[in-house]
Parts: sequence; structure tokens; C-alpha cells
Amino acid sequence: MTTRYAALLRGINVGGAKKVPMAELRVLMAGLGLADVRTYLQSGQAVFSAARGDEESWAAEITRAVEKRFGFAVDVIVRDHAYLAAVAEDCPFPAAELEGKQLHVTYFSEPVTAERFAEIDPAAFLPEEFRLGDRCLYLYAPNGLGRSRLAEQLARPRLTKGVTATTRNWNTVVKLLEMTAP
Repeated sequence: MTTRYAALLRGINVGGAKKVPMAELRVLMAGLGLADVRTYLQSGQAVFSAARGDEESWAAEITRAVEKRFGFAVDVIVRDHAYLAAVAEDCPFPAAELEGKQLHVTYFSEPVTAERFAEIDPAAFLPEEFRLGDRCLYLYAPNGLGRSRLAEQLARPRLTKGVTATTRNWNTVVKLLEMTAP
């Protein structure tokens, strides 16, 4: 049986750093034996099919291949279609009523607990809000991520220490769900 996955590459093609052309990424991933490789935008999303392996092993393989080919390390999180569907379905905010730039999902490489974010006073950032999900964090930022004071706090190194985290806006969340559909 073949499974559809999304690979989320953290921090590539941002501000001219860590350049990874999407055409080259597709070739690289196909060279790993992945099928139906497609990319979305230039900011580090790829989808693929695989008959073997799991999220962690594919993330590790893609990470090694990118470093070997491009000469720099990139954190990669891989999630299957079922997980992406659960993230979309479990969204605690009214996604259908919001603009894509107002709602974001931060994917984590492993589960995180509420204690990690206990120092953040939610009331100090209203109307911005966040909620934890399964290996993810939902962020409602009505004025967008770039202007979000809460996003800045959530991304502090001491809060993300020991875990890989990468954020996507809701439009990308939905697109990856569509692209990984069987």
C-alpha cells in the first residue's frame, strides 16, 4: 500500500539563504525512490508517495540528502495525509471564517506539552490566541504572522529547545491536505 506524505523543510529560500530550487528538490526526492513528488511554492513544501518507510525515517533521509546535495543542514518534518487531515479537522479556530494569513499551524517533530508555554500570559496578547494540538500549535493572529507579538514569543529558542518546529499559514495547510489526498 502506498502512503501520501508532505515534507516540510524548515527555513529554506527565506531572505536569500539556504537556496533549494524546487525542481532540484523534486529530482533529489525522486532519487530516494519517492514517487509522485510535487512541490508547493518556494518555501519548502513537497509531497510524495512511498510504499515503505515512516515519517521519521523519510524526514531523516530527506535531511541527509539535502545536506549532501546543497551543503547545508535543513530540518525536515514529514507527515502523512491522515495526520494532516486530523490537524485540519481539529482546528480550534473558525478556519472557514478567517483569511489564510490569520491562522497558522506550527508543526513539531514530537509532542509538546502545555508546560513548555506556561510562561506566556495569553491575556497579554489578545486578540491573538494559540492552542496546542497533536504535535502542533494553532495560532490565530488577526493581523498576520509578521505583526504578531504572540508568534514572536512562541518562537523563542527556550520554548522550542529540543524540538524541530516549522510554521505554515492556513492556505498552505489546506493545500498540502489536498495534495496528499489519496
